[in-house]
Amino acid sequence: MNDRKLILYISMSLDGFLATKDDDISWLSIVEREGEDYGYNEFNSTVDAYIVGSKTYDTVIGLTGGTFPAAKQHECYVVTRKDRENENGVTFYTKGVENLIQELKSKPGKNIYCDGGAMVTKMLMDKNLIDDYVISLIPIILGDGKRLFRGETPRIELEAVSCKQYESGLTQVHYKKK
Repeated sequence: MNDRKLILYISMSLDGFLATKDDDISWLSIVEREGEDYGYNEFNSTVDAYIVGSKTYDTVIGLTGGTFPAAKQHECYVVTRKDRENENGVTFYTKGVENLIQELKSKPGKNIYCDGGAMVTKMLMDKNLIDDYVISLIPIILGDGKRLFRGETPRIELEAVSCKQYESGLTQVHYKKK
């Protein structure tokens, strides 16, 4: 193993939702500000592998008209239970998320970016594989939807790294595994 870290870098509503029940994420736009990327470009320069679940992948493909933007910059993996042909510069991975992380960490490279969704996040948390959690809290309460943290995971103790509040109301918290 080398020093590559698996980083969950994601946004959620103040009440813990990634999306509405019908996968609407348009509410994320309430914090959009011209010239403000909330540290994304800096973070993105520290990673070279990208992991996402199949539901999130399919949602992105639907929103972008069939392209997967992350594949233009990173080695991309979609964690899925179904066999699928690789497409759009993406590898569909069916051997289990723990095996994928072990494979990636055994190779030289930059950090590994996980962008969810909830199922992949839970699988990673169940095995305590996430090294850092960078979560942007969006100043909205959705009341219902698809939760980032689904519960029923083992206890994971974290250490605060930073907390930054932006003019838009977005607050970004960064924790690392103890």
